[in-house]
Amino acid sequence: MAVTLVNPEGLPKPDVYRQLSIAQGSRLVFLAGQVARDAEGNKVGEGDFAAQVEQAYLNVATALAEIGGSFDDVAKLTIYVVDWNEEKYPLLGEGVARAAAKLGVDPVKPITLLGVVALGEPDLMVEVEATAVLD
Repeated sequence: MAVTLVNPEGLPKPDVYRQLSIAQGSRLVFLAGQVARDAEGNKVGEGDFAAQVEQAYLNVATALAEIGGSFDDVAKLTIYVVDWNEEKYPLLGEGVARAAAKLGVDPVKPITLLGVVALGEPDLMVEVEATAVLD
């Protein structure tokens, strides 16, 4: 694995993400934002925030698998959430946990979470963008 996750001394140690990642690999991968669509482009989890988070994470893993990587190679995530509010926080965790269980990975990565007004299509509630490092 080319990515080591760290919570350095002197910074808060959150349970749901790590403060930084140390990447040592030869291929830097930038994934386009992944949304709640299946392989055929069909909507997944319309109106269900947790289901959309789960599908977006699964799509990140699918993209990385295509090039010989896995979710473990993710160095950083940026998560865009439409109309972010406190009530969505447990649903975000639920969707991430379901994806992690299916993938058999630790989903805790350095993240930036941004509340946005809208995404590319009106039914989308979340988009997950990833940067990965592969050996």
